[in-house]
Amino acid sequence: MPHAAVLRSTAAGRVEGMRQTLTDDPVVSAPPAAARPAGGVRHLLRHLGEMALAMVAGMVLLGPLWTVAGAPLGLTATLARPDVAALTMATDMTVGMTVWMRYRRHSWAASGEMAAAMYLPFLLLLGPYWAGLLGADALLLGGHLLMIPAMVLVAVRHRHAAPVPVRRHPAVVALARRWPTLLALLITVKLWAEPDVPSPWLMLVLPGLYLVIGAARRRLRGPGGLGRQLVGLAAWSALALVAVVVDGRTAAWLVAAGWLAHAGWDLLHHRRDEVVPRAYAEGCGVFDAVVGVTVVLAILTG
Repeated sequence: MPHAAVLRSTAAGRVEGMRQTLTDDPVVSAPPAAARPAGGVRHLLRHLGEMALAMVAGMVLLGPLWTVAGAPLGLTATLARPDVAALTMATDMTVGMTVWMRYRRHSWAASGEMAAAMYLPFLLLLGPYWAGLLGADALLLGGHLLMIPAMVLVAVRHRHAAPVPVRRHPAVVALARRWPTLLALLITVKLWAEPDVPSPWLMLVLPGLYLVIGAARRRLRGPGGLGRQLVGLAAWSALALVAVVVDGRTAAWLVAAGWLAHAGWDLLHHRRDEVVPRAYAEGCGVFDAVVGVTVVLAILTG
């Protein structure tokens, strides 16, 4: 009996080992449903939508950098030319799109083909434009219209592509976690180069957005809820009204104080994780602080 038990145990172990080997064999085992590359229409539309948003983000964030960098170099007039503007716009869209595609684990080949879809429509129209057969508006509009089918073709071609492993340096991961701060700094780049005093009425947007976002998230009933937000709205409304009435340098200082005070408001909500998402509080806090500091700079240098 002991011998029979040992034999049965050994045989069972060998069967289990063979089963495990077959399961681990990449040829025999099928990938789980979540790991299989999706190629449906919904996936394709989502991918195209993400690409469109990434392209817009690239133009919004990188567009001001051309102005800031071009002015000291005397390139303002050159950058304003329609053909140059078309290529810089394609570059902004390509950068935004490539960053997002790599984040979504698309291959460099797919990213390169999508980048070609950004540039080729404009390159095809530059010849007729230089020959005088197309106007500036037709160049820009035609390039964007031709870009749509080019993007669709690339997306359809790679719709079944499997995700590729992407290795991220720890420093990159750490920076990615601070994306609200980076986004706010990118948006405010132009303010550092050209400090200005915004309208006092813009301060009403600051507490107003907290009310709107808090209501959408149903977070106005808890701590820091409706009562505190209404007090904040009243305070910034009063500050804006006083700034409008007094005008001049005093108004500018009140505007700076309002933006810097709201940066502290953002910090409070970020630490307590109340009303708005923490990412929003972080980005809004950095944005408000930059605006407040640049208003001070505008006052001191004006």
